[in-house]
Formats: sequence, structure tokens, C-alpha cells
Amino acid sequence: MTIKQKFEFLIDYFSRHNPNAASELEYNNSFELLVAVILSAQCTDKRVNIVTKGLFGKYPTAAAMATASVEEIYECIKSVSYPNNKSKHLSGMAKMLISDFGGEVPGTMEELTRLPGVGRKTANVILAIIYDQPAMAVDTHVFRVSHRLGIVKDAPTPLEVEKQLTAHIPADKIPIAHHWLILHGRYVCTAKNPKCEECGIRAVCEECGSEGT
Repeated sequence: MTIKQKFEFLIDYFSRHNPNAASELEYNNSFELLVAVILSAQCTDKRVNIVTKGLFGKYPTAAAMATASVEEIYECIKSVSYPNNKSKHLSGMAKMLISDFGGEVPGTMEELTRLPGVGRKTANVILAIIYDQPAMAVDTHVFRVSHRLGIVKDAPTPLEVEKQLTAHIPADKIPIAHHWLILHGRYVCTAKNPKCEECGIRAVCEECGSEGT
């Protein structure tokens, strides 16, 4: 099976079995999503959703968070991973949104990655979900699943995986394909003890060696 055929199979499968795939982070607007994605680095969405309920209760907007001290933000998020760094990032991010972007979350990679705590992966999440752009955020799940399936080749970095995936997935499918791969990696193609017997795409998986069966 060619790479093109694999992608066609995967898009058809997920379109039928998970047509409404979406982020499991809870948010009501672009600012809340940006905060949640920054907090989600090396932390579960479940934990982030618990934390953001209280955080957004106190600081529902960039303007409100910009007035908070790093220490005050830390107290709200201290149960997530790396709370010291993340509290500094959130403070700096909120202040920059106010000073440079009129309190609005920007819509370009260049602008987003100027914000403290926002790297390419986080920016791609915002671009895909909020702005419906053909942006592919590559986290550990996307990286692992793509390599196991064999739909990327010689791709040692997240950026290379991103380039190969976006080259083969139709632009209008890229935003949802991001969620397809993440959710598949989170619940089926797990890092340890992947659920191969339950996997609906094992026929095209290079690692499990069942192609064509």
C-alpha cells in the first residue's frame, strides 16, 4: 500500500468513525483555549480542565490575568506540571496580549510564537481550532502514531512530521486530522501496551505488521 493509499484509508476511516473529533480541553473562547494549551504541556487535559475552572473564575480575560501577579497565578495552577514556569508564561502572555494585540489572540504563527510560553505546537493548535487554518500541531501522540503507522518517513523532529502530514492530508481535513491522531494515540495507540486488537486501522499499520490482513 502506498503512502497516498494509507492516507486515503485513514481519512475515510476517521471521517466515518470520529466525524466530530475535537479537543478535550474545556474552553469558551480563544483566550481560554490559549491558556489551556499552555498549561497542557506535559500535563493531562483532565488535570488542566480541573485547574482552569478556578483560574478562569478569577481571571476570565487577558486584561484580568495581566493584572495578576505571577504568585497569584501560581496559586491557581500549582497542581499542573511545571507550575513555576507556566505561571510566568501566563503572566507574560496576558500582558503581551494587552500591550501588543489589543487583548485579542492573534492569528498568525509569527505573532503567536512571540507570546511567552507559545511554541510552534501551541500556535498550531490555536490556528487550527480558532482560525480553522490547515495547521498540524505535533505532540507526542501525533508523533508516535504517525511513525507507527508508517505515514511519515525519516522524520526525527516534530517539524518534519508536521511537514509530511500536511503534504498528504487535504487542507480542509488538517484541523480535524490533528484531533484524530491525538485521540487515537491517547486511547488506542498508547505509548505502552497499545490496544492493537481493538484498532480499526491496524490493516495499514506498519509497526503491527498486519497490513493486508
